[in-house]
Amino acid sequence: MKLIKRTLGELQTNCYILQEGHEAIIFDPAGEPEKIISYIEKQSLKPLAILLTHSHFDHIGALEEIRQQYKAPVYVHPEEKEWLQNPELNGSLLFFGQKVTCRPAEYVVEERSYTIGPFQFDVFHTPGHSPPGGVAFIFHQESILIGGDSLFREGIGRTDLPGGDIDELIHSIEKKLFLLPEEYLVYPGHGPETSIGYEKQNNPFLQ
Repeated sequence: MKLIKRTLGELQTNCYILQEGHEAIIFDPAGEPEKIISYIEKQSLKPLAILLTHSHFDHIGALEEIRQQYKAPVYVHPEEKEWLQNPELNGSLLFFGQKVTCRPAEYVVEERSYTIGPFQFDVFHTPGHSPPGGVAFIFHQESILIGGDSLFREGIGRTDLPGGDIDELIHSIEKKLFLLPEEYLVYPGHGPETSIGYEKQNNPFLQ
C-alpha cells in the first residue's frame, strides 16, 4: 500500500490518500479540492470511501467537492454526525468566519474492525481534542496510524476549543494509542509524521 500526504487549506491540515492498486481511501479532505482531484486523476484511482478523524472545519473543507466528484461515501463517528451540517459545531463560524456545511455522512464508524475493499483497519475512539467523536484509524499490516489531531510529533491536540478536555485526550493517547507497538508510524492532522516509540520517549505532554 502507498500513503500520500497533501497539506491543504489555511490551517495547513494534512489530507492522506491510502492506495492499493487503483483503489483508494481519502482521509480528512481538508481543502483545495483541486489538488486532491489532480492526484487521484493522475493516478487513475477509484476512491472507495472518505474517512474523517473528526469533523472540525479544517478537516472537511473539501469534503463535498470530493464526495460529489467520486460518489464516495463518508464515514464519521456517530457522536459527530450532526457536526457536518452545523457550522457552529464544526467551528467554521467561530474560527473561520465562514460557514462550512456538508451533507450528512452515509456511515458511522465505531470502535471495531472494518474492511473496505482491500483495506483492513481498526478504529480507536480518541476523544479529547474533538469531543466527543475523534477517532484514529490503525492499519496493522502496514504498522501505521492516521490519528487526526490527537497526537503530534512532540505535541498533542489543542483542548481549548469548545468541549475540549486535556485529561480525556491524554487518556485516549496513553490508554489506547500507546498500547500499539513502538514501531507504528503516526500520521497526524498537522505537521510531520512520528512514531509511537518516539512519542513515548520525547513527548513533553506525556511524561
